[in-house]
Amino acid sequence: MNSVAQPSHMFGAFRNHRPALIGLIWISLLGVVAIAGPVIRPDASHHANAQDLDQALLEPGSSVALEDGTTMRHWLGTDRYGRDVLSRLMAGSAISLGVGLSAVLISLMIGILLGAWAGYRGGRIDAFVSWWIQVIWTLPTLLMVLAITLAFGKGLWQVFLAIGLTMWVDVARVVRGQFMSLREMEFIEAAQAIGYSDLRIMFRHMLPNAVGPIIVIAAANFASAILIESGLSFLGYGAQIPIPSWGNIVQEHYHLITGRHAWLAIAPGALIVSVVLAFTFIGDGLREWHGQQSL
Repeated sequence: MNSVAQPSHMFGAFRNHRPALIGLIWISLLGVVAIAGPVIRPDASHHANAQDLDQALLEPGSSVALEDGTTMRHWLGTDRYGRDVLSRLMAGSAISLGVGLSAVLISLMIGILLGAWAGYRGGRIDAFVSWWIQVIWTLPTLLMVLAITLAFGKGLWQVFLAIGLTMWVDVARVVRGQFMSLREMEFIEAAQAIGYSDLRIMFRHMLPNAVGPIIVIAAANFASAILIESGLSFLGYGAQIPIPSWGNIVQEHYHLITGRHAWLAIAPGALIVSVVLAFTFIGDGLREWHGQQSL
C-alpha cells in the first residue's frame, strides 16, 4: 500500500534557509562537545569540578602552572572555587542537550500515541483525549513541572520526566489534526477495505505523512525544554550541585552581573540564549520547508 510521500528531502530546509543552517551547525557542535565529554575539556575531572581556591576568580585567558610542570590556560577564567569556567560550560552542554532530547522523546511518545488514536478513531476517544488536552493546556507549564519535581524529588531523571510529561500536549494536538485530515484520504480507505489493522494503518501509512509537522513542533519543544531546565536549575529544582548546568551556573554567579566578574553569569546565559535561538531558527526552516511541500 503506497502512501503520499514528501516530494523533496528535508535537508533542503537547511540548504535554503541560512539561519536554520547556522542553528544546525551550532547545535551539532554542542552535541560533539557533549558526547566527547572529558576527552576535550581542559578540566577532565568528573563534572569538571576540580577546585583550587588559590586560583579563584582568575580573568579569562589566565595561565596557571601545574604540578607536573605544564601550564593550563583558563580561556574563560575560573569561578569562586577555582574551577575552570569553560570546562563547566562544556560539561553543562551535556545536561542541557540531554534534558532537551529526553523531554522531546517522552513528549513524542505520549503525544503521537494519544493524538494518533484520537485523530484516527474519533468519537468518544477523540472527545476524551481532546478534553484531557484542554485540561493540561490550561495549566502553566512551569507550575506543572515544579509540582511533578516536588512529587518525585530533585534530580536529573525527575527533570527529564517532568518536562516530558508537560510537553506532549502540542505534539498530540498536531498529530490529532493531521490524522483527522489523513483518515479521509483514499489510500486510508483502501487500507481499511483490505482489512489492515488500525495500528498498521496509523503507524505504517498515516504517521509517515505527518512527520513534517511533528519535526517542526519537536524542534520548538527542544528549545522550550532547555529553557525550562535552565529555569528549574536556577531555582534549585533541576541539576543539583556539583553537576554543572547552565542554569545553576547562572544562579551561582548572577550576583556578580554588575561587577568585574560579570562574565561568570553572562557566559552561561549567552549559551542558553544561543541554543534557544538555534532551535528557533531550525524550527523556522523546517516550517518553511513544510509549507513548501504543502503547496
